[in-house]
Order: sequence, then structure tokens, then C-alpha cells
Amino acid sequence: MLTIRPVAPGDAAELADLLNAIIARGGTTAFETPFTPGDLDQRYLTGQTVHCCFVAEQDGQLLGFQTLGTQNFLPPEIGDIATFTRIGITQSGVGTALFAATTARACALGLSAINATIRADNVGGLAFYSRMGFVDHEVVPAVPLKDGTPVDRIRKRFAL
Repeated sequence: MLTIRPVAPGDAAELADLLNAIIARGGTTAFETPFTPGDLDQRYLTGQTVHCCFVAEQDGQLLGFQTLGTQNFLPPEIGDIATFTRIGITQSGVGTALFAATTARACALGLSAINATIRADNVGGLAFYSRMGFVDHEVVPAVPLKDGTPVDRIRKRFAL
């Protein structure tokens, strides 16, 4: 059975492994440098800029996580979301279950909207956020990857 719960201090290493596998595969996340468990924890799991982070767990294994935090380019009443699921389990309902918990927490915090910034070549990510009700808001053109390849970023917005 899938369980959605707040991130716990002991989750950082497994979540760093999960995200680093996605980074190593390439082609979807804007992250290109692997995370240490400590850096991931500080920036996206429990640090001062994190509104909330939920994990999806099944049979003792973490299947994914969703974090909601602040970003300098957003006003304080808009949270910034990121969702990561273990390679091979996309379209399994994990992201949808995480989103229910995240939106409930965002509403409780009094946020007015949630922003998602997705690489334009991440077809699965764009489709996921559209299914959740996000609408296109802005395009950040030609953001270079580490190798110099320009890739647009699509910012989508979900009103709470």
C-alpha cells in the first residue's frame, strides 16, 4: 500500500540516490550535478526555504518525493514545486498522491498559487503538471545546460 508522509530526517540518503539516478539518466531534470544527502536535505527537504516535502513510500522503499519551497523569482505567496519519482515507476499515481498532500499543506500555509518550472523537452513532466491542473504561465527561453545546449523552461501555475 502506498503511504504519503512528511519527509523524515533519515530519508535524505535514499532520496539523494533516487534523484541522482534521474540526474545521471539525463533529459528531464534541470539538475545536472548530483546531490549529497546533506545538500539535498538543506535545499529541498527540510531547509529554511522549504514549505513542505512529502515522500511516497511502499513496502519500506521510497518511490518519490515532492517539495514545495520559496524561490527568489517568485513572490512569497507563491510556492515552487518539484516532483521526482523513482526511475521506472512514472504514471503509477505517486505524483498525484503527493500532489494532494502538497496542495493541502500549501492551502494551510495561505499560499495563493504553486509554480512549476519544467524543461521544455521533459514531455512527461509537462504532461504531469498539466494533468494536475497547472496552466502555462511563462517561458524562460534558451537556458543553457552545462554543455551549452539551450533548453527553454516552461513555468506553469496552479491557483489555490
